Amino acid sequence: MSVFEIGDRVMALDADLSGKVIKIFGDRVAIVTHDGFEMEFRKDELLKIASYTSLKANLFAHQSVDAILTEKEQPLRKSPPKSKPKERNRTVLEVDLHIHKLTPNFRRMSNHEMLTLQLDTAKRQLEFAIRNRIQKVVFIHGVGEGVLKLELEYLLDRYDHIRYYDANYQKYGLGATEVYVMQKARI
Repeated sequence: MSVFEIGDRVMALDADLSGKVIKIFGDRVAIVTHDGFEMEFRKDELLKIASYTSLKANLFAHQSVDAILTEKEQPLRKSPPKSKPKERNRTVLEVDLHIHKLTPNFRRMSNHEMLTLQLDTAKRQLEFAIRNRIQKVVFIHGVGEGVLKLELEYLLDRYDHIRYYDANYQKYGLGATEVYVMQKARI
């Protein structure tokens, strides 16, 4: 427990209040806030604040003020985030497999027909990516009950030269799968 004296600067531990000690009686301390309000606290509810000059001296004890001012005067250069040349120019094929994006007549289709159309589209786009040497394909399937995602993974497992994983969460959320197509060297 801190020992308080009249005139000490204090702050309350459980509230966003600070002020100056004006009375001490037993285990109670009265303070006046910056707004001029008088408040009473138990001693264990307050924390003594060092004066501004001693606080400044403690903060800069390991470094001279001139060194800090010199450092602050130098403008900081922000370098752009570095990416590998391959990543900068890499084409990403995004395929939205939501049924309303694939056909306007989905209301007349059964669940099986919708799933078949979505998987046929995925297979066709994956084959297109392989033929055109596009290394990265993102299939946006949504979250839903997970049937389309499961069937898509089953389709992707049939290919030897691809790897797949959940796509970037910040960009797509949980409803996308990213496919990496490993390219064979051209002869």
